[in-house]
Amino acid sequence: MKNLPTNISFPRTRMRRTRMRKFSLDLVQETRLSTTDLILPLFVIEGRNKKEEIESMPNIFRKSNDLLLKDIEKCIELGIKAIAIFPNISKKLKDDIGSEAINPDNLICRTVRKIKKEFPDIGIICDVALDPYTLHGHDGLIINEQVDNDKTIKLLEKQSLNQAMAGCDIVAPSDMMDGRVGKIRDFLDKNNYINTQIMSYSAKFSSSFYYPFREAIGSNYIGDKIDKSSYQINPGNCNEPIRGVSMDISEGADMIIVKPGMNYLDIIYRIKKTFKFPTFAYQVSGEYAMLENAFQKKILDKPRALIETLLCFKRAGADGIFTYFAMDAAKEIIKLN
Repeated sequence: MKNLPTNISFPRTRMRRTRMRKFSLDLVQETRLSTTDLILPLFVIEGRNKKEEIESMPNIFRKSNDLLLKDIEKCIELGIKAIAIFPNISKKLKDDIGSEAINPDNLICRTVRKIKKEFPDIGIICDVALDPYTLHGHDGLIINEQVDNDKTIKLLEKQSLNQAMAGCDIVAPSDMMDGRVGKIRDFLDKNNYINTQIMSYSAKFSSSFYYPFREAIGSNYIGDKIDKSSYQINPGNCNEPIRGVSMDISEGADMIIVKPGMNYLDIIYRIKKTFKFPTFAYQVSGEYAMLENAFQKKILDKPRALIETLLCFKRAGADGIFTYFAMDAAKEIIKLN
């Protein structure tokens, strides 16, 4: 390694010296977690005082927005500053073009308004994609048996504005259409929402770890074999996401997301090193399900393993982490500090 002394040798140098006592171990720790690093994803459903179990995600529930307020209050008490909300809507409201996404009184918009009324300082991130609203489960419009990039963007512009008008702080395009960040930025600016931030899923891979999420939002009507490889990134590629991030930054993204997380630490590292740009990791539903099942069966020690996984995201370069463990992790971080 460059700039290291050439005379490092045992026994004059003993690496263990700084590891021998807790105070010293803490003093030289290079990567740290804070509760402000955590973003909690939440799933919202219609109704009041309603709660539904998500079978593939133990201890995670879809909840009506009145119950979500209680979760958000706990987040604030724990020092968590931001949430991401995702809808699960009735199949009756879905169609082939996801038109409910641009309804100004849809479930997400009503939920955003309700949350902001009670907790104006919490950061709200809204997903921009059509998959919760389409019968086919794809993130865009299907025309001639293909997801049509440019026609999809027209709807995403309106969906983003819809969410901004409801009061969300950050719109997060997860659809992976080419050019959507620039079009959304222009559309928001044209409508005087210049301060609404864009957190782009710039490096979203075509992953097998998303299935529990698809169950959670009810977009798995055609089963877990839905193929999104025509717009999501091939897991075997490491240069392609760099190009995608570069495009999104040039188009006006304020922050970017790498998704999934644990399998793509190298991508997080390369992006952060290359661009030095606000970069977030998403510890996705499949990662959560694996860990939570291991925790429940006592295969892994939950406090230690949980903090270790999140530290790894930070060590790789992530500025923050979307995780379904956010509240559990915040409690452990508070104990450690």
